[in-house]
Amino acid sequence: MPIAAYIQESIEKSSWIRKMFEEGIKLKARHGEENVFDFSLGNPDLDPPDKFFEVLKGFAKDAVKGAHGYMPNAGFPAVRSAIAARVAREHGIPVTADYVVMTCGAAGGLNAVLKAILNPGDEVVVPRPYFVEYNFYIANHNGVTKLADSDPDFSLNIGTIRNAITPRTKAVLINSPNNPTGRVYPEKQIKELSDMLSGYYKKGQVIYLISDEPYREIVYDDTAVPSILASYPHSIMVNSYSKSLSIPGERIGYIAANPSCDSADKLMAGIILCNRILGYVNAPALMQRIVAQLTDVAVDITPYRRRRDLLAEGLNKAGYTFPLPEGAFYIFCRSPIEDDVKFVRHLQKFNILAVPGSGFGGAGYFRIAYCVSEDVIRRSLPKFREALENRE
Repeated sequence: MPIAAYIQESIEKSSWIRKMFEEGIKLKARHGEENVFDFSLGNPDLDPPDKFFEVLKGFAKDAVKGAHGYMPNAGFPAVRSAIAARVAREHGIPVTADYVVMTCGAAGGLNAVLKAILNPGDEVVVPRPYFVEYNFYIANHNGVTKLADSDPDFSLNIGTIRNAITPRTKAVLINSPNNPTGRVYPEKQIKELSDMLSGYYKKGQVIYLISDEPYREIVYDDTAVPSILASYPHSIMVNSYSKSLSIPGERIGYIAANPSCDSADKLMAGIILCNRILGYVNAPALMQRIVAQLTDVAVDITPYRRRRDLLAEGLNKAGYTFPLPEGAFYIFCRSPIEDDVKFVRHLQKFNILAVPGSGFGGAGYFRIAYCVSEDVIRRSLPKFREALENRE
């Protein structure tokens, strides 16, 4: 076999998101792009804030010696200080530049963290539904994914997480606001999770709490995203600017660790080393300097909220059921038939592209990404109704 067996197997199990994206290309070629309602890919479609372009133009105009060269693998010291100051203000803990690493997006950050902490066979507990790429990230570093069911409303179930923990557990990985459900885990549940993990620490087992938070700034109805850094000493937050500044293609994010983490200095040294040896070397130099000046800037999420409300109202009227998302830009809708893959295939007959919940560990549901225009949503609603009325 010309490629590694594991990679061949991974190709065959490849993400449903990408499969639907590829199906969309075929449908658009057949029916015309304007006649296909593509809700498959979580690609933010809002323009970056004006301030982003203002800062970008400023850096492009001013030639600063060494601005595009190598820097410490953790990032420019001044950039790390700026991000640390923002994290300290937002989370209310004394984070300094020593506990911040600039990364190639949240994906790069998660891989650096997991490589730094996992020995072969170590386990990471992940509540489901979950972002399916976590499987690959954990396996990349010889770890084992252990899934824990969430409650019916997609909130954390502390009991199932506890049941998934073994002596090999090295971390619990959560994602809030959640992809695919849009759920924001409330402060009470974060405290319960933190208290439970603290109990293991007292018995001598260090379990890191890792929070993947690229949607942190995209929340609705005055919902607050609780701070894991303030809640649990042995916590690591991974964030990116892909959604908050609408620049996913620029691959810029960061890791922030609680300074009270067990062996914090060794942890940070390990993460910094892994940022290099994984091949990222360092986060993009230009983007580092830009985001350092945009620590209090984010996209206006009003369009996302309008789209959520428009889509939710239309789907409700058509007869679909789902919990209203509190954040991100996804609705995780219950499939009207048991086989969610079959129903997603059925939706394609009406030129609607969605992603089966099975791809996120949430069988019986399907995900709709509403980072599309309001016009697309409005024109899709009669098709959603028609698909439900004519289901097999």
